[in-house]
Amino acid sequence: MCAISGILGLPWEEAVMKSMIETMHRRGPDERGCFHEDDTLLLHTRLAIVDPEGGKQPMALTWDQETYVLVYNGELYNTEELRRQLTAAGHRFRSHSDTEVLLHAYAEYGEDCLRRLNGIFSFAVWEKKRRRLFLARDRIGVKPLFYLLHQHGLLFASEIKTILAYPGVKAQLDREGASELLLLGPGRMPGSGVFRNIRELEPGCCGYFENARLELSRYWKLRDREHRESYDETVECVRYLVQDAITRQMVSDAPIGTFLSGGLDSSIITAVCAKAMESRGETLKTFSVDYQNNDQYFQANKFQPNSDGDYIRLMQKKLHTDHHWSILTPEDLIDRLEAATIARDLPGMADVDFSLLAFCGDVRREVKVALSGECADEIFGGYPWYRDPEIRLQEGFPWAQNVHQRAKLLNPGIADQPIAFVMDAYTATCQASDILPGTAPTERRIKELVNLNFNWFMQTLLDRKDRMSMYHGLEVRVPFCDYRIAEYLYGVPWAFKEHRGQEKGLLRNAVTDLLPEEVLYRKKSPYPKTFDPAYEEIAAKKVEKLLLEDSPVWHVVSKKEARNLLTMESPWPWYGQLMRRPQTLAYFLQLDFWLRHYEIEMCF
Repeated sequence: MCAISGILGLPWEEAVMKSMIETMHRRGPDERGCFHEDDTLLLHTRLAIVDPEGGKQPMALTWDQETYVLVYNGELYNTEELRRQLTAAGHRFRSHSDTEVLLHAYAEYGEDCLRRLNGIFSFAVWEKKRRRLFLARDRIGVKPLFYLLHQHGLLFASEIKTILAYPGVKAQLDREGASELLLLGPGRMPGSGVFRNIRELEPGCCGYFENARLELSRYWKLRDREHRESYDETVECVRYLVQDAITRQMVSDAPIGTFLSGGLDSSIITAVCAKAMESRGETLKTFSVDYQNNDQYFQANKFQPNSDGDYIRLMQKKLHTDHHWSILTPEDLIDRLEAATIARDLPGMADVDFSLLAFCGDVRREVKVALSGECADEIFGGYPWYRDPEIRLQEGFPWAQNVHQRAKLLNPGIADQPIAFVMDAYTATCQASDILPGTAPTERRIKELVNLNFNWFMQTLLDRKDRMSMYHGLEVRVPFCDYRIAEYLYGVPWAFKEHRGQEKGLLRNAVTDLLPEEVLYRKKSPYPKTFDPAYEEIAAKKVEKLLLEDSPVWHVVSKKEARNLLTMESPWPWYGQLMRRPQTLAYFLQLDFWLRHYEIEMCF
């Protein structure tokens, strides 16, 4: 993986280039490269995974009287198929890198190359003769790409901090951004960068910047279809798609490992990878995170019915992996608050981010590439809001059924109608869902929930996984985000997905021979968090201290309601299943640090 950025139609000096590329170093610690002509600058920093010598960037190609220059962040999982097609069309290759294949694919097919790519990516191609830039992002949004239209020019980058490094770009927060932080955070509006005027290219979108104009279009979205396969045929198709996606994503010239939580999704990935590596005489490295004293303080609840340790050890014993534990303390979490905020460029999922940041730092000492089980729950319907009829039918974002509490925390005057702000965003996503006419009410609602998850909740998790891992130069791949799985499962009936009333019954049936029964039928348990009361005590004391200060956070957050939060537990988590009171307190600490560190100018 890598970091990319560019300046189009704007002046720049060497000092500007150095300042911008320095912000990209963590994502790409192995190499730096640049291309420039006139008022065009393309920058790239590289984390070398495939073909270290042949994949240097920016990469140029002259083809059919045009010269193309590419900067690319991502990985293609159908490189060899594309290479064969392009070779048949007359293209010749000097390396085995996916970068070169992508560049030739764009030269041959133009924008249509996107429909041929299986991978995770954000990239830009400069067409020298035509003097236009093409930008694109992968279908599901695994890799980030932000941009700013600035003084008739364009700035783009993998992370917001790189855009902010350009002279004259101010870090500003307007009413809409502040409303997002309090009413939707850590989620974001599709396409929003929260910072004023900074946008994110949405998943499945692309566009051209030419003559000082940026024209964007959507090349992919979830489309409904009639499902004609029997249940048994569907099981076989799912089995093939899942195993093929995992196997494809093992491609690497650097050491790889897997995240192993002992849950269904990470265990499937680990089982497939371990078998593939064993066949070539290698041992898979696996990695897990836990918390000091969690065996003492763990509290089973509706969302987290059991802890992971026994299941992890069971999988490690069955697969004979080289296993590594990261054991974190409350202090480890709080110590990562600032770094996690800088990694994301925004307040995030509090200690759910902090712990992953620390964990990825440990993993990076052993491998450069890891596979993780994110997004299976969104696609196969594993979350409680899919399965609980009462929650399923409630209007509003199901992972944040606390809009009235959030509205009270937002200072008066920022949002005129805070409830409507949230509900309008929710309704727009539901209405944009592609659903066949005549679809039964339950099926219609499930498809709305899938689209809500794809456009909102899943993006927050993908942001988290990308930023926390790439902060340490670790590439984390997510096989369940293979677009073929998403497309196929979108049309599969809910009765198949929840076969015999079992959570993710379809997926479990597709992998019955891969896992021990204890893991195969384990009830879903989310990413582990600390239950140590010392963590909440540390966070609460910091918030109490903040309440005595003239912090910029109190321009956004009601000090009175924040004080009430110290002693009140909401019946609903702040966000998802993990962000309860300790994490909400930490979220406000992140917000305070973010406003200070980025020297945010408030435009309200």
